[in-house]
Amino acid sequence: MDLAVEPDIYEPNINEKGDYIDNIPYSSKFQNGLRCPCGTRKEHVFDGRPSFVGHIKTKTHQKWLQELNTNKLNHYTDNIKLKELIGSQKLIIAKLQKNIDETNQLVTHLTKKIAIKENANLEIDLLSF
Repeated sequence: MDLAVEPDIYEPNINEKGDYIDNIPYSSKFQNGLRCPCGTRKEHVFDGRPSFVGHIKTKTHQKWLQELNTNKLNHYTDNIKLKELIGSQKLIIAKLQKNIDETNQLVTHLTKKIAIKENANLEIDLLSF
């Protein structure tokens, strides 16, 4: 079974004012392809700089970049909320994993007990030895 290589996701740079700006990634970024999350061509994977340069000049991409700059604070607060959510989900997963481990130990213990009781009930013919 071959592993599928996912394309990288484009990330704009941030200038000295704190605004998002487009940058053209190095050619090595296109090795696995590059996907832009702007929505113009969501599933399109760019495989070279020339096609990506043309893409970042589109109106939809420029509008997306402008929206990023307009909603900077919203992205920041969303990021904080998502980090908190991930933390609480990690705790829930850890508790559930602990319950699974304890249940597995109980099942193993009870299985051994059943096996011992079944073996004790076997009749052994000592004369046949």
